[in-house]
Amino acid sequence: MSDLICVGSIAGAYGVRGEVRLKSFCAVPEDIETYSPLTDEAGKERYPVVLTRTIKNGFAARLGGVETKEQADALNGLRLYARRDQLPSLPDDEFYHNDLIGLDVYDTGGTLLGKVKSVQNHGAADLLELHGPGLKTTVLLPFTMQVVPTVDLEQGRIVADPPEGLI
Repeated sequence: MSDLICVGSIAGAYGVRGEVRLKSFCAVPEDIETYSPLTDEAGKERYPVVLTRTIKNGFAARLGGVETKEQADALNGLRLYARRDQLPSLPDDEFYHNDLIGLDVYDTGGTLLGKVKSVQNHGAADLLELHGPGLKTTVLLPFTMQVVPTVDLEQGRIVADPPEGLI
């Protein structure tokens, strides 16, 4: 498991005074500020974060060291990470998306179905995007207790009971 968890991303400049548009991936979006300072994916650059206001699809925020619109524009697309030890511990039936990506997915008979490429959510519930040599196309597996009864992070595997005809 990685020590860094993606908690947000920069969606460009907001105004002309160095503020950025910040998308939060946290369960409680405002909590992103409490994990400050955030880092880039490599953990080398540190960005103290102060939310200034709520805007459509996120927040306007100030990042330490960013004073101009040009500096804010240069950060467009930057994914921001918090250290795992900064984040709250999760109940047994909840997982950080980062921990699920790359896990092998087996059916209830022990047959390898594929690997989790990403975790998506289009409004109703989380979906595991599966890729694998035995799959003709990408499969979106509902991430529910009924379909995915077992997630074993220590063994790096998921046991799934996909709906009839999905795979």
